[in-house]
Amino acid sequence: MTKFYFIRHGKTQWNLDSRYQGANGDSPLLPQSYQEIKLLAKSLAGVSIAHIFSSPLPRAKTTATKLKEALGKNIPLTIDDRLAEFNLGKMEGMKFADVAKKWPQVLDAFRHHPDRYDPKVVDSESFQSVIKRLGAAVRDYAQQYPQGNVLVVSHGAALNAAINGLLGAPLAHLKDRGGLSNTSTTILQTNDGRHFDLVKWNDTSYLHKDHVDPTDTI
Repeated sequence: MTKFYFIRHGKTQWNLDSRYQGANGDSPLLPQSYQEIKLLAKSLAGVSIAHIFSSPLPRAKTTATKLKEALGKNIPLTIDDRLAEFNLGKMEGMKFADVAKKWPQVLDAFRHHPDRYDPKVVDSESFQSVIKRLGAAVRDYAQQYPQGNVLVVSHGAALNAAINGLLGAPLAHLKDRGGLSNTSTTILQTNDGRHFDLVKWNDTSYLHKDHVDPTDTI
């Protein structure tokens, strides 16, 4: 059995500002994120990790690198372009509120009705494309490690789509489980690399937060 630990990157300045980063935007991790990555590592201390795979985008790559350092083990770390964030086209760099004013229907579909989302309006990637490319990466990892624990460090929108896709959720119900928070862990397991079971969704208990900031989750 392969067990996948999907990690959303640490919180960034643009996350705090409620601004879309996407596949071409990026901003630095907040100072608090480095401490939260250490708390994440502590929660994983008892897990024997075979490999860490990360998105190439700096916010995810930094999260993966710091996580590996905090784990203090000689774990292989591979950067995989297929793990990059959802390419959001014209929405990238824009604040959520501004997107809501300019393309209200696009934003509503992106957040709540993926089956109605028209990527052509904002020159973005489609949900189907994201599910296909991340899903292919995860299936490759399952073949490489038919027995073991694999960490995948990526992004909120891409992980949400891909994980639900791996679980067989249709587009209309892709968002039913809710969002993914910064520095969260979602766990799936598979016996064959084709069929996946959900073990844990969006766990942030190890961060010991008194309250959840709305900007933590997408």
